[in-house]
Amino acid sequence: MNKPFIVDSHCHLNYGNLVDDMDGVLERAAANGVGTMLAINARLNEFDDVIKIAEAHDHIWATVGSHPHDAEEEYGITAQELIEKAKHPKVVGIGETGLDYYYDRSPRDKQQENFLAHIEASRETGLPLIVHARDADDDCARIMREEMEKGEYPAVIHCFTASEWFAKESLDIGCYISISGIVTFKSAKDLQAAVKKIPLEKMLIETDSPFLAPVPMRGKSCEPSYVMHTAEFLAEHMGVSYEKLAKVTTDNFFDLFSKTERPAGK
Repeated sequence: MNKPFIVDSHCHLNYGNLVDDMDGVLERAAANGVGTMLAINARLNEFDDVIKIAEAHDHIWATVGSHPHDAEEEYGITAQELIEKAKHPKVVGIGETGLDYYYDRSPRDKQQENFLAHIEASRETGLPLIVHARDADDDCARIMREEMEKGEYPAVIHCFTASEWFAKESLDIGCYISISGIVTFKSAKDLQAAVKKIPLEKMLIETDSPFLAPVPMRGKSCEPSYVMHTAEFLAEHMGVSYEKLAKVTTDNFFDLFSKTERPAGK
């Protein structure tokens, strides 16, 4: 029996063992029903590498953006620069971007300025903003709400690990929320409680490959095929069938990332 069609909405396919074993990665993903993937650009100087992967595969799409960790090195990014790269037919989102106060690898003011440039690019292109937020709930929510009041833009909070408050704030301004394998960890009780408050109709799922492999693959290098394990956990956790969770999160992905092309019959 074929596995239900499902999407990995956030993976870094240009990293490490994934790019070195692309054929195997894609074969294992297909065997687990993963029929669409979004390859995330985390550094502008890696954009060409990400695009080459997307160009080579009909079911892989790409984004353009710069991670907050690299805000100092890639400081001064302009919305226009992002908009120009987003004209590529395979680019369907802006990011990942956002704020990371946990590691603080770049000054917070530079993180915020780069974040604002990405928001402007999202607003101008209509492409969804992929938001990284870690230990920065207050500033992230404030900036996103203030910017939404200036002009709407679509967005998803990727790899959600924050509070119920931040989930509510994000949902209130219209964001989707994406859940990674962290939700399967035994230590993630607070996250599991917060996830139950997120409507299924606003939920995406992701691997964040090659990071954050879910139980029972924890400790291994993550890959898109593992999104099935997160989906299985979430289905039981949310009290729905795997088939329903796969269908709704897939529909959500194609609704949000409307520049993508949904495979026929899926």
